[in-house]
Amino acid sequence: MAIRIRLTRGGRKKRPFYRVVAADSHAPRDGRFLEIVGTYDPLKEPYDFKYDKEKVKKWMSRGAKPSETVYSLLKKAGFYKEQAA
Repeated sequence: MAIRIRLTRGGRKKRPFYRVVAADSHAPRDGRFLEIVGTYDPLKEPYDFKYDKEKVKKWMSRGAKPSETVYSLLKKAGFYKEQAA
């Protein structure tokens, strides 16, 4: 089972809100997931991105790969700098 850390969409029409989840790569975007690891609100200025470092580390140690969007959000939040230190 290939696991991805990716976004699932919530919110109403034209007002998106996303959860950052660990999910099977074959599951639908808004379908079944394994665990919620954070949230992302693109409408706030500046955008609001919160995540649980321990949960992300746990899933990545189990072989999960972040989607392109989640990778860029984690990179901007400084997650990869902490890993290197």
